[in-house]
Amino acid sequence: MMFSPRAYDLKRYPSFGLIAAICLGLLYLPLCVLVFFSFNEKRSISNWSEFSFDWYIKALANDQIQQAAFNSLVVATVATIVSTVLATAAAIATTRGKRFRGRTASYALINSPLMVPEIVTAVALLSFFSMIGLKLGIGNVMIAHAVFCIPFAYLPIRARLQSMDTTLEQAAADLYSDPLSTFRYITLPLLAPGIMAGAALAFVISLDDFIITQMVARAGSTTLPVYIYSQVRVGVTPEINAVSSMLLGISVIFVSAMFMLRKQERG
Repeated sequence: MMFSPRAYDLKRYPSFGLIAAICLGLLYLPLCVLVFFSFNEKRSISNWSEFSFDWYIKALANDQIQQAAFNSLVVATVATIVSTVLATAAAIATTRGKRFRGRTASYALINSPLMVPEIVTAVALLSFFSMIGLKLGIGNVMIAHAVFCIPFAYLPIRARLQSMDTTLEQAAADLYSDPLSTFRYITLPLLAPGIMAGAALAFVISLDDFIITQMVARAGSTTLPVYIYSQVRVGVTPEINAVSSMLLGISVIFVSAMFMLRKQERG
């Protein structure tokens, strides 16, 4: 009997469309409600009155929100740069480098933040910082985010390396190109879509992170997710909805950019 991929196509199973629609509705309807009431003119988050941008204007003019947004952008930018550089080096070493003892263990070590619950990672980082007496303020958050984001940047970069044709690199070696020039002019340009996709994913993960930030942040290191949480404990307002909607919009933009880059890789 010949193997038929269509026989294992989930879309052909009964009620698949209905179940998928229910799951997507449970995931995205609350987000739609949040965005919808962020444009409500009145303070109510349950009774619609009139369309307005007032809460976005107030949120953008709020000094605390501005400081939290600045902290989030600084932390996400630094964490993205550090984690992407380290992830690129790790991907090249584990994919293109010579085989070495412990290579499988290195995969597990790099990807451990993906497998370990985030709260465990947060407590471990807090304990480690306390043990060595590291008190860098927002620097603690940057280090923690950089460590946590490495596997998110590593996976797209490694996938790109594995799918790349090595013919051009071999041709450069045959023409007596040194390894550094080959990497600079051939490998790096070919690897760029994977690096950009990994960086975009790392940026979104860092920007949206709450658990690790809440654990390791000190006074003056409040990021947007932590600020939103602190305000929600008092009561949800359209201003918080507006801030959350803007944060959601930034995440959607970066995830869409990553999707387009991955699509370009396959093309």
